[in-house]
Amino acid sequence: MVYAAPCTDYTPESCAAALSAVADTLDWVQPGMTVGIKANLVHAASPDAAATTHPALLQALTALLRQRGARVIVGDSPGGLYNAAHLQRVYRLCGLEDIGAELNRDFSVAQADYPEGKVLKSFPYTAWLDSCDAIINFCKLKTHGMMAMTGAVKNLFGVIPGTIKPEFHYRFPEPTDFADMLVDLQLYWKPRLHLVDAVMIMEGNGPTAGTPHPMGLVLASQSPFDLDQVCARLMGMEPERIPTQQAALARGLVDQTQFPAELLPWCRQDLKLPPAKSTVFRSLLPGKAGVLTGKAIGQLISPRPTLAPERCAGCGKCAALCPAHAIKMRDKKPRIHRGRCIRCFCCQEFCPKGALEVKRPPLARILTH
Repeated sequence: MVYAAPCTDYTPESCAAALSAVADTLDWVQPGMTVGIKANLVHAASPDAAATTHPALLQALTALLRQRGARVIVGDSPGGLYNAAHLQRVYRLCGLEDIGAELNRDFSVAQADYPEGKVLKSFPYTAWLDSCDAIINFCKLKTHGMMAMTGAVKNLFGVIPGTIKPEFHYRFPEPTDFADMLVDLQLYWKPRLHLVDAVMIMEGNGPTAGTPHPMGLVLASQSPFDLDQVCARLMGMEPERIPTQQAALARGLVDQTQFPAELLPWCRQDLKLPPAKSTVFRSLLPGKAGVLTGKAIGQLISPRPTLAPERCAGCGKCAALCPAHAIKMRDKKPRIHRGRCIRCFCCQEFCPKGALEVKRPPLARILTH
């Protein structure tokens, strides 16, 4: 079941009312528990940028949990170094220093074994989660270059330490495999509750450089897959277009009930969304030849990171983060080697100026127009 409450702004009163409206989802909280809130702190950004979970909602949730006698820790591992200096800057710029919760200061890394995983059999993770009796996954609803949408399922990628994230993109370069990895993470950790900050969402060049757009909702569910199914509809996307939902549907993890009629007024059909991958050539030829041909042509027409040079500051962060080493800096501008690019969109996600965008090549626009 998916719960939703209107929340038109981030005033303390609105946030407290919205979270109180879905407070039944917190009945499992017992005095003395340590509850970890896994927020979306993708990078050091002002709350007004709509890139991170808003501090007003985290503060309101912390208050509800502490009223029930719980100790509350808020944490995440954004891209980059997973250490005190980097995270302190993230906490400060994301507005978290006065939300009433402890901010994670344990930057150690542990190892998990998960033989039941479909693609993820073992992985390193941020060890602060071991001190928590339960986890609440509080995501931000945004567009995403690789996954089309980032919601509850994608948000748990933050349990992977920041400097190791590029390795996972290189290890799982195909969106389908990357999505299965994210589903494996959900099934391993089993957060007790999933919440979505959809008060102000992000459209366009998400998940970090897009445009804020008002939606006015807070959503909650015990199922991240059902929650993302609803969020996709709210953003005007077919859930089947989102790789994580494709993976969840294939495993029978999504409740295929009808979209809640009471949420229809909040559905958006005019958002600027990332370009979808074309499947025009999937069945061009039968058998293995068709698979290889379709894959080759798909590489030519699939969306790719594209530089907007007028916004580029020449910082070189994209080249440093690229897991495939497909970017070289020349004359203080990134040059992308298309043959090496695995379309993980790390460069687009972490560009501090939003100078890299997800765009369809001219050939794709001609063939599918």
